[in-house]
Amino acid sequence: MENRIDKYLWAVRVYKTRAKATEACRKGRVMIGEMSVRPSRTIRPGDVIAVRKMPVIYSYRVIEPIQKRVGAKLVDQYVEDVTPKEELDKLNMQDDFFVKRERGSGRPTKKERRQLDRIKGVK
Repeated sequence: MENRIDKYLWAVRVYKTRAKATEACRKGRVMIGEMSVRPSRTIRPGDVIAVRKMPVIYSYRVIEPIQKRVGAKLVDQYVEDVTPKEELDKLNMQDDFFVKRERGSGRPTKKERRQLDRIKGVK
């Protein structure tokens, strides 16, 4: 029984499709240890997989390899999320970066742009 990393990432719902999991491996976004892995890489229990989905690098520990996709409630039996809190905090920082505007309000006027720049501290 072959336990490919692309099948595993798809089966535990890290990626929506196996094709996306395979593509991520090929582009070097999936790593075990410090090395990028190919889609055909075999996984074993205890492996720590790092998945780069910008801006966060998620980390998962393999509990048990599986072949078939399982329901979301059963995923915890096969994988453990060991992503450091500092990485997850990057998602919250991203929300603070953008200024919220009313939908349909169009582009900011020159006056509004100056006010936004003053708020952000940009000269």
